[in-house]
Order: sequence, then structure tokens, then C-alpha cells
Amino acid sequence: MRTTKVWSFSLPEAMIRELERVAKEENRTKSEVVREALRRYIEARKWKKLQEEMATRAQQLGITTEADVEQLVDEVRV
Repeated sequence: MRTTKVWSFSLPEAMIRELERVAKEENRTKSEVVREALRRYIEARKWKKLQEEMATRAQQLGITTEADVEQLVDEVRV
């Protein structure tokens, strides 16, 4: 049973040439390069969302400086 699914999508010619160049330089398939790029994009989005959520939480708690964060960490450690 196949563990992957084949998709078809369009890319600009310049991006295709760059993808082919990178794949050749790294001795990888174009699919591997695209999968890695997509994984990195998804992780970056998750990280950005987490940062936004934590910034909102910090604001709600009145945490505005690094000193505030250090004080909270010290309180938890005691």
C-alpha cells in the first residue's frame, strides 16, 4: 500500500529551474525538496501562531518585560 499521495500543482518557470538546481546540488529529488520546504513552512506557521497566542496571554496577565517573565519563573521554581 502506498503511503504517499500524488498531487499536481503549478509553479512559475523560474521556481521550477531553482527547484531543479537545488535538488541537483543536494542530490535529492524535487519531491524531497518540496516536502522539506512544506514541512518548514508548516512549522513556521505553528510557531508564529503560538507566539501570537502567548503574546495575547502575556498581555492579559500584564506581562510586559523580560523582568516580568523572570519573576514569574522564579516564583514557580520556589
